Amino acid sequence: MRKVIHLFFTAVQFLTRLPVPTGDFHADDLANSLVFFPVVGLLLAAGGLLLHFFLATHTANHVVILVILLYLVLLTGALHEDALADAADGFGGGCEKEQILAIMRDSRIGSYGAIAIAFSLLVRFVLLTELPTMKFTAYFAAGQVLSRWTPLPLSFFLLPAQAGSGQGSRVAGKVSRFSFVCGTVLALGSSALFLKDALLWAGSIAVLITAITGFYYQRRLGGITGDCLGATIQLAEMGVYLTGVVVRG
Repeated sequence: MRKVIHLFFTAVQFLTRLPVPTGDFHADDLANSLVFFPVVGLLLAAGGLLLHFFLATHTANHVVILVILLYLVLLTGALHEDALADAADGFGGGCEKEQILAIMRDSRIGSYGAIAIAFSLLVRFVLLTELPTMKFTAYFAAGQVLSRWTPLPLSFFLLPAQAGSGQGSRVAGKVSRFSFVCGTVLALGSSALFLKDALLWAGSIAVLITAITGFYYQRRLGGITGDCLGATIQLAEMGVYLTGVVVRG
């Protein structure tokens, strides 16, 4: 039980800025903690839904959504937005594998990265604003959970693009079958509580985005980096919201 709690805190510490108890960190802790990434997504969703509950009756919907997006960026330390920007700069500006990786490692943001961040925030703002009130809770929660499930299959099926370099090398190819299955059950189970029958559509979109980006990373890099994982999280979140806007019922 102590090991399970430690891995959960590792996931919280990696994905958020929430203060958690820290213990001895082992090399395989991050890879093993991926099983709890969907649970951390559920915690993030809970905070956003509380904001929505308290603010929705006092101000306009678009203002509420703006506050929720700000909450997500602040609580996650813009971790996934930064990853999306690095990936966009790398894949947009690089041709060969080493050039792409070198651009991703550069702390400076380029035009592709700036556009990617702006696009991500704008798309999420528009889609969350367009979500019908009766669907908001379900799809917002599922978006946080299913998007943070995506690192599990990517890390289970793919190897690191560059061994021994970056966060990707700490998790890629190191997720056990048990963690993959348990994390998937947690993600689908918690999402089903909100989406019910609509889980088929939202879950399929999350799987499709994961598969497409995974094939792309494999073709361009021969594996994944931490930035690849963060970029897919962002894309999957947008995909789930889009499902809620497009699919009826």
